Amino acid sequence: MFTIKPNNAILGASIEGFDVSQPMDTATFQALLRALGQYGVLRFPNQSLAPRDLKAFSERFGQIQAGIGEKRRNDVPEVGVLSNVREGGELIGLPDAGQDWHTDMSYRDVMGFVNVLYGVKVPVRDGKVLGGTEFADMHAAYDGLPAELKTRLADATVTHDFDKFWTMMVNRPGSVRKPMTPEQRAMRPPAVHPLFLTHPITGRKVLYCNPGYAMRINELPEDESAAMLAFLFDHQLRAEYRYMHSWTERDLLVWDHIGTIHQAIADYRPDEPRLMLRCQVMATEVFKPGFLQAA
Repeated sequence: MFTIKPNNAILGASIEGFDVSQPMDTATFQALLRALGQYGVLRFPNQSLAPRDLKAFSERFGQIQAGIGEKRRNDVPEVGVLSNVREGGELIGLPDAGQDWHTDMSYRDVMGFVNVLYGVKVPVRDGKVLGGTEFADMHAAYDGLPAELKTRLADATVTHDFDKFWTMMVNRPGSVRKPMTPEQRAMRPPAVHPLFLTHPITGRKVLYCNPGYAMRINELPEDESAAMLAFLFDHQLRAEYRYMHSWTERDLLVWDHIGTIHQAIADYRPDEPRLMLRCQVMATEVFKPGFLQAA
């Protein structure tokens, strides 16, 4: 079927002997789901993928979200482009996506399930690969919380707001991202989710809270909420919970939004090309009975 080669890290594994462009049967997909739950971040090396291949693979996990302000492939609108590359003087993609800690789509009423990102061009300087993606393990972050806090906040909920992260990215030095329009704001109203979620694949608790979108713990007074969020944001980024992925061109990376948070590392210049194709998949299926079948 395929071979799983775990990383020597808290997260991550390479899936070897797997051609993402080819259809997969149910047994193979179920094995991938279990690997995703166990390792959080899956690398599929040396892939040759057209946008339609990326779309077909991603749709196995659930419905693909359309982006706001993110350029899409005209022939496959579900596939977004993240890039600093210019053609005719115009950027061909959203150049500054994800340059701070977050988890995609926590701001939606139907949260994100996986991100599927394909590395077409990867920046390299003096033999060093740039533009890595860093992850933190939210299973481990929950496990590492004080028992008293787990009990006290067992039923707490958090409000997540898309505009928090977007505005932060607009205000970054050198950003070319524009503020959201009123119409875009209306498309992304705030959403509320449990602070501690039961992961639909592992059955374990995760800390579902991130600096990019989390605004307020609703059951706490405002000052207590701010202090608790500050503590949780520091806690979830402890060094022992983190893993850095260094890209190779033609890597396909699939990561679990429910069990991880991530950030893109912006250590490359505008003249050092980085081009990624992306599908953001919502959790429209993973919580449904029978999506993960008994082994």
